[in-house]
Amino acid sequence: STCNNKRLDLVFIIDSSRSVHHYDFEKVKEFILTILQFLDTSPDATRVGLIQYGSTVKQEFSLKTFRRKQDIERAVRRMMHLATGTMTGLAIQYAVNIAFSESEGARPLKQNVPRIIMIVTDGRPQDPVAEIAAKARNSGILIFAIGVGRVDMNTLKSIGSEPHEEHVFLVANFSQIETLTSAFQTKLCAQDLYYCAFQDHGCEQECVNTDDSYFCRCQEGFRLNPDKKTCKNKDLCRSVNHGCEHVCVNTDESYICKCRDGFLLREDGKTCRRCTEGPVDLVFVIDGSKSLGEDNFEIVKQFVLGVLDTLEISPKAARVGLLQYSSEVRTEFTLRQLSSAKDMKKAVSQMKYMGRGSMTGLALKHMFERSFTEMEGARPFSAHVPRISIVFTDGRAQDEVSEWAARAKQNGIIIYAVGIGQAIEEELLEIASEPPYKHLFYAEDFTAMEDISEELRAQICEGNIGMKAVQPERGQHVSPTHTFPGLGIICTFKLVPEAKFRSVTMNNSSPSTRIELDDFIFTKLYLVVFLGVKCK
Repeated sequence: STCNNKRLDLVFIIDSSRSVHHYDFEKVKEFILTILQFLDTSPDATRVGLIQYGSTVKQEFSLKTFRRKQDIERAVRRMMHLATGTMTGLAIQYAVNIAFSESEGARPLKQNVPRIIMIVTDGRPQDPVAEIAAKARNSGILIFAIGVGRVDMNTLKSIGSEPHEEHVFLVANFSQIETLTSAFQTKLCAQDLYYCAFQDHGCEQECVNTDDSYFCRCQEGFRLNPDKKTCKNKDLCRSVNHGCEHVCVNTDESYICKCRDGFLLREDGKTCRRCTEGPVDLVFVIDGSKSLGEDNFEIVKQFVLGVLDTLEISPKAARVGLLQYSSEVRTEFTLRQLSSAKDMKKAVSQMKYMGRGSMTGLALKHMFERSFTEMEGARPFSAHVPRISIVFTDGRAQDEVSEWAARAKQNGIIIYAVGIGQAIEEELLEIASEPPYKHLFYAEDFTAMEDISEELRAQICEGNIGMKAVQPERGQHVSPTHTFPGLGIICTFKLVPEAKFRSVTMNNSSPSTRIELDDFIFTKLYLVVFLGVKCK
């Protein structure tokens, strides 16, 4: 039986590449002739066009060329094998632009005559097909994709319409292609198969037929808007001129700009600045005692280099000095001595391990009395440049630390205390500035150094904005103004089990900060440091 009075504009696209043997090419022609048997071919019912392709596209006849079925059949039988390449995308593009144009016999879209492509291929395309096929489908063309032999199924699916089980077919060889005839008779003669062609579906990208209706779908990388018609690019960072200086990050509805490590986002939300483009005088006080060991000393050097990466080092911005202490104190370089990041990193890398005692108090005395003097490069108090010292220790000091730590803090120096392993909690609290939860960092071993470095860099990065050094009056204790959001203690370090908490609520922050800890283990240090903290 025929599809009586079925109005279709049907274009066959036949792979005529060299991989298709002459015998197989004849099988494809027989398949087309079989399909023609049940089509009601006439200018008022089904119009048929035929394209074959290899390295180029050849239109054998257009939708308007023949009015009678026997003339179409004769043209199919006379078709000659091209035996060249496989430009599948080019053939589909030709069909969209030329074969389905009104000048070539396609009926106007307003007449709602279904437009159908039936493509037969046996190999991988030598050109892009997915985007071109998607545009064809979006224009209202229904595509049946037939693969023969070792055709990649994903390629076929990128060509054919959805649902794929209704429009994509794969057979083992050309002799089996005729087994699809009855299936196509049912599909081509169906009355309610072409909803996407029958009406102005309004789909921005792709229209997909279903059994009783249709739905709109977006191409890969896009998502459907609430109107169920239009599409929005998921990757706005690639599709728009976002203007982010460093990194663009997609969000659910838009995108945001972020900065690389060591930088902060400016108020414009686009550009970045180094964390300390503003001036700062920073002195490292590094433990070089025997208990540390040479391997761990190298880790400490990497820790210092990581902090340096966050700074804009120059005489007008960040000045950095470094002390190493053991049984004595050695100035590796002063605030005045090195003015470039390159020279400073070289000096840190070449620093020799002392490997003797642990005179932490002596180092604090040296830092307070000499490192922050104008003679060694510190800027005067009148310049209101923040003075920061990062003190690193891995064990009990062999001398008294409280006096010189207190004097340094009373004179406006902000001290971060970093303790690892056998560092004594009471000493760390004496060294660190107030409040301790912002200025004290402790971990059980050196595996946590990178985490500490990251947190400390964030503290300096965010906190230095509001710091300023103040000339203290005699006997006055100075707490420089500063802003440090977040917790200084790394809560994920697993230490000696003395207490367990599921969450911590900061009472001294506004609004209160709730931190989910998931049963992380703490030492007594946390109970001391989190003064005013309510643990649950």
